[in-house]
Amino acid sequence: MSRDVGRFRILLAVILPFLSLTGCERGSDEDATTTLRWYVFKEQSGAFEQAAGRCSKASGGRYRLKLEYLPTDADLQRELLVRRLAAGDRDIDLIGMDVIWTAEFAEAGWILPWPDDRANRVRAGCIAGPLASGSYQGRLWAAPFTTNTQLLWYRTDRVSEAPPTWDAMIDAAESIGPGGLIQAQGERYEGLTVFFVSLLVSAGGSVLDESGRRVSLETGPTRRALEVMRRLARSPASDPSLASRREDQCRLAFESGDSAFMFNYTYVWPSARANAPEVAEHMGWARWPAVDPSRASRVSVGGINLGVGAHGRHPDLAFEAAECLASEQNQRLAARLGGLPPTLSKLYDDPEVRDVFPFAEVLRATLADAVQRPRTPLYSDISIAISRTLHPLSEIDPERDVERLRQAVRRALNSEGLL
Repeated sequence: MSRDVGRFRILLAVILPFLSLTGCERGSDEDATTTLRWYVFKEQSGAFEQAAGRCSKASGGRYRLKLEYLPTDADLQRELLVRRLAAGDRDIDLIGMDVIWTAEFAEAGWILPWPDDRANRVRAGCIAGPLASGSYQGRLWAAPFTTNTQLLWYRTDRVSEAPPTWDAMIDAAESIGPGGLIQAQGERYEGLTVFFVSLLVSAGGSVLDESGRRVSLETGPTRRALEVMRRLARSPASDPSLASRREDQCRLAFESGDSAFMFNYTYVWPSARANAPEVAEHMGWARWPAVDPSRASRVSVGGINLGVGAHGRHPDLAFEAAECLASEQNQRLAARLGGLPPTLSKLYDDPEVRDVFPFAEVLRATLADAVQRPRTPLYSDISIAISRTLHPLSEIDPERDVERLRQAVRRALNSEGLL
């Protein structure tokens, strides 16, 4: 028995190291694929999931992208991310960022700046407006992935052509009478700030100066933007529910057939074709009307950019994955499946993309000189200050409210009081 025990011990001494080595090798094979978590809103068409799958496959097993879904509401998205990023959450590798978060997230150290070589590749061929939305203080902090901006949508059976100015459009709508309503965003929320900023820059003004640290709001352009907003709100062509209108309420109202004009994003086109084909049949599009006849209009840019979390465990792989996601192939996929406008200029000449966006030329031109909302880490407070000061639009007093706006934005910029 003692001899058998001795032989067994010798056998174990030979086999165990081999088993241990084999086990380690198997474990390393299983762990070779790094999981990168991409925090982004749930895009309904599946385009984001397909893009993530493509990039995971292209990595050759070095990483696997896993989508972690954020709420659909942009404010809730930001709140969730801010809490986790401020706590140094290491699970956040990639972020699908609203364009207005760039300055805040960069200044707070929550995202990493893009390395020069990758940044140069991202910049190549990108439309100026979307590219600027991912930049802050001369560096690229987020890669433009999908973009959007508002167009003027109008009924071609009620007006022969798109009016060139806001005053001309309101005149035309009033002359139509029934069926001539104008749909715009007038509720007290981010959409109202977008509306004001677009009008202000179209009039030649800005909310902040070039440094982003001081209030601008020049008297002439600010007063002119406020005059347009008040005239719209008090016009008989204004929708009676303007003070509670958001983008989707505007879309539904336009599809009902009672409106001649609407300011909205590109998703309204496929929606009308599916839900109100009789409206879509007579649906035209154009660049926003001008505030000043001598100046082309400029409209606020939206969209999703890709940032790399500063606390993530695998930043090099995260940058590689983000660059893959923002590639021409995946932007085309997002356009074709999800109706999300691309940020690469050349794709607006692509037949597949033009099938989705027959208004591609107008959209690209509008994006080329699109307006950036105030680029400051305090943008959220500034936006609240603007929307609270200007709501409801019917009560705007252009002479009085220029100074009220300055004071409200100055307080927000100085973090004075809770807004």
